[in-house]
Amino acid sequence: MTIQEIRDYLARFVGAVELVGKVDELISGPAKIESAQIGQVSFIANDKYARYLATTEASLVIVHKSLSVDEFSHRTSFLKVGDPYTAFVFLLQKFATPRTIAHKGIAISAVIGEGVTLGEGASIGEYAVIGDRCTIGSNVVIGPNTVLFQDISLGDNSVLFPNVTIYDGSLIGKRVVVHSGTVIGADGFGFAPQSDGSYVKIPQMGIVEIGDDVEIGANATIDRATMGSTVIGRGAKIDNLVQIAHNCRIGEDTVIAAQAGISGSVTLGRQCMVGGQAGFAGHLELADRIHVAAQAGISKSFLEPGIALRGYPAQPMREQLKHEAMLRNLGAMRDKLNLLEAELKELKNS
Repeated sequence: MTIQEIRDYLARFVGAVELVGKVDELISGPAKIESAQIGQVSFIANDKYARYLATTEASLVIVHKSLSVDEFSHRTSFLKVGDPYTAFVFLLQKFATPRTIAHKGIAISAVIGEGVTLGEGASIGEYAVIGDRCTIGSNVVIGPNTVLFQDISLGDNSVLFPNVTIYDGSLIGKRVVVHSGTVIGADGFGFAPQSDGSYVKIPQMGIVEIGDDVEIGANATIDRATMGSTVIGRGAKIDNLVQIAHNCRIGEDTVIAAQAGISGSVTLGRQCMVGGQAGFAGHLELADRIHVAAQAGISKSFLEPGIALRGYPAQPMREQLKHEAMLRNLGAMRDKLNLLEAELKELKNS
């Protein structure tokens, strides 16, 4: 693509794009700003990378519209936009080669149960197992060694990478992507303690419902409900190694980073952001657009939309930062208190 073609392409998604520099230079692909070469495009969305403008060999850099680039424009062309990060994401989509599973059609070694409905263009890889009465949508791709139990619905254009396991009754929407090793619909962790110290398993009779346009990373686990449904809302994005327990409800367009653990019957609102290794106690609720910092411990509900939570136990960020500042000053406060006690003792003795 030429720089002009890239400008016109991005303008369709991000609005106004100002071009500074050459128009017809060819761009072969994207690269990081610190390692980009001639013929490549990069971006700057964080000010700490602005120092690379003086040294980068990239032929094109996408920057914020407020950034002054005149001193660098003799060697590099620029596209100035309102949101460089989003603009670069759309450009990555343009250059990216779709990741596909090689097999097309139904592999001879695949096992297909009774009463299965297969949509047009569905592909099922080697040694995959499809249980009885499953409904597989059009253009679905099911990777090798993936196992679907019975009575599962899988929507159009969804992709299950190799070694995914989906338990019976799960309802999966359209354009859902599930990466390798993930398990959907396993039993929730329910055991009733007995007087002799043993445990009786609580039957897990519910299902998992996953909305359209959800992406789930590798080795994530989403448990079936005890009764009713564990629900992952439309557009949610779940990272690798995330645990979502029984009867949780994850709101639309909420994102959850790696190693987060969400206990049973937690409700997360729409467009929440959960950082890595965050932990949630059970039976609590977060309102829409709440940001949870990495390694935060959520022990109670927060019902004010749009706040940021941090620390353990998690608190609104401003309060938590005040507490951190107090902790840092404890040593000085102790020394001052010891000095005051010594002075008071001396006054009493005199």
